[in-house]
Amino acid sequence: MQSSRQEQFNRIAAELGYSFEGEIRIGGRYVSVVAHERTVYVSGQLPRVGDTVIATGRVGAETTLEQAQRGAQVSVLRALALLRQSLGSLDRIERILRVGVYVQSAPDFVAQSEVADAASDVLYAVLGPAGSHTRTSVGVYQLPKNAAVEIDLVASATAGAGDGA
Repeated sequence: MQSSRQEQFNRIAAELGYSFEGEIRIGGRYVSVVAHERTVYVSGQLPRVGDTVIATGRVGAETTLEQAQRGAQVSVLRALALLRQSLGSLDRIERILRVGVYVQSAPDFVAQSEVADAASDVLYAVLGPAGSHTRTSVGVYQLPKNAAVEIDLVASATAGAGDGA
């Protein structure tokens, strides 16, 4: 029997040792999710669990590739948790359309796509073929809170009762 999307999400979160239950808070004058018709935009997500950013520093200097990949996994799980919060269920996600992965990189670090692969793998594990997406991964000089990685995404969602999606 195939696992549900929520079960897959919970399994990956447990393997990482984190929980994404409850409200995912933001710290600014913006919203974390905007839905327009059936397109849903998720603001950039840092690898934050509670109040702690779990992967910080320049990848290839203060942070290893493996730590950045774990950060990418946490960031994309936060994005999925926000989608679940907004849509009511991960089952409402029709498709992940696009993912942007920003990696705070040391000058000689060139494995941004390998960091992004960790997030892509989580999306596919949770959503199956609906988790396949277009993607951009870029190295940047600095990210908020000294995070090693930040991820934003765009998804399409099925219509739900009373939400206009």
